[in-house]
Amino acid sequence: MTDDLTLHAHLVGRQGSRADLNTPVLVLDADALERNIAAMAGLVAAHGVGLRPHAKTHKSVEIAKRQIAAGAVGVCCAKIGEAEVLAADGIEGILVTSPVAAPRAIERLAALAGKARGLMAVVDHPAVAARLDTALAGRLDVIIDIDPGIARTGVASPEAAVALAETIAALPNLEYRGVQFYCGSQQHIEGYTERRTAIEERTAYLRTVIAALAAAGFAPEIVTGSGTGTHRIDLALGVFTELQAGSYVFMDKQYLDCDLTGDGSVPFETSLGVDSRVVSANHSGLVTIDAGYKSLSTDGGVAVVQRGAPATSFFAFMGDEHAALIAPGIGTELAPGDPVSLTVPHCDPTVNLYDHYHVVRGDTLVAIWPVGARGRAR
Repeated sequence: MTDDLTLHAHLVGRQGSRADLNTPVLVLDADALERNIAAMAGLVAAHGVGLRPHAKTHKSVEIAKRQIAAGAVGVCCAKIGEAEVLAADGIEGILVTSPVAAPRAIERLAALAGKARGLMAVVDHPAVAARLDTALAGRLDVIIDIDPGIARTGVASPEAAVALAETIAALPNLEYRGVQFYCGSQQHIEGYTERRTAIEERTAYLRTVIAALAAAGFAPEIVTGSGTGTHRIDLALGVFTELQAGSYVFMDKQYLDCDLTGDGSVPFETSLGVDSRVVSANHSGLVTIDAGYKSLSTDGGVAVVQRGAPATSFFAFMGDEHAALIAPGIGTELAPGDPVSLTVPHCDPTVNLYDHYHVVRGDTLVAIWPVGARGRAR
């Protein structure tokens, strides 16, 4: 067996044991993680807003527990499968943020509603709401998903939101609680001014939906949404009652490339990385490392060097198993077996490639946490 626990359990607690990890391996800096969790918790509390961080980022019971202990009202899950994993380990206050429409998935959601304290789910279509109501043996709180303009999910107009609220109100097993509005395409606009302008425009639309619902007697108790890229803007605009930001716990390259604060400061630390090793160094300006497409997501650009190689090294994928680091003289500076740590391009899909987090403090492995909801995309 060559699973993570077999390979690495004996290293937990041994001073300097990070150096002995088999690579490529997903590494989590516990101290930076804890500071990130505390920073976001303190920020939302200062604004009198709740935090329901998105667990699709980390897919981890251990991290969810730490977020809730710091004050989060619960967590978000993208899919019912993620929610099942977290609920089975005692996580409460889960919101399933993607509409559940397939017949078998509706059955699973109905079953989970009878076991998971504080479970909520979004709906965006009257017929699906009716199917869900029929499947339930008891009550389920639901949130109306509003399309923020990307035509992915959500009702497409204030009138449609009101009509869906009326449908929900007539169903005996559903309880209308509020609305969801997640502006995913705006999260990674790199410039703060441009991002704020885009969010202000979308928030103005959200206000029209809320006003229409309120006029019809359905003023939302919960207005949930936002993300790491817009959390400060959304707090300042003051419409959301809770934020769904998730990637702040890790800070991948996509968010490091964004000005999150307007002044260029970085409010959270990079806590997540992939440790790799040089496997070939036969050229002066290039070395090959053991982290390729199977080790890093490809949808958010390329990885960047955290340590072990020049920070200016150019990263290039070289296939499933390998990547190149290119820099003047790098092939004479590094040798096969030398460690290189990388900041990941996009944390959510990169985490989904691994079975475990290797949790470190400094250079010592202190724990191995399962990525419990890995692959639970249905």
